[in-house]
Amino acid sequence: MNCRVVVEAAVPVYDVGSADEAVRIAISKTGEMLNPDLNYVEISMGERSCPHCGESQEPAFIAADEGLVALELEMTVFNVEREEHASRIARKEIGQRLENIPLEVLEVEVVEDEDEGDDSSDETAADASDDDSENGDDEILPEFEDLLE
Repeated sequence: MNCRVVVEAAVPVYDVGSADEAVRIAISKTGEMLNPDLNYVEISMGERSCPHCGESQEPAFIAADEGLVALELEMTVFNVEREEHASRIARKEIGQRLENIPLEVLEVEVVEDEDEGDDSSDETAADASDDDSENGDDEILPEFEDLLE
């Protein structure tokens, strides 16, 4: 089973003047921490709302030129047993790169089975090529040596 996991991160930023600037800096900072290892994680602005009236608010809270930005990090986790397993994997992978940034799993969604069929055919093709390389090592090496001569 494959799952799409959305994790919310509270990213601190410093020396900012506006919420837009804070969001841009937070996305850039988070991208630097995640890349190149987790370049498949999608970063977007989080959605915040007032706990009393439910009205939508900006994703950044600014005070004294420092801000706290809510970002949503989305990734797909492959070959998991349950949704809980997918959320633990996503938190671990993202959390290892984002030190001292609190994370909370917002959503875990099971990805359609048709994607699993594509992945299994890729794995089957990879397994077949591994078998060919194991059996064909003796045949490939002499040809390579002949090319060198």
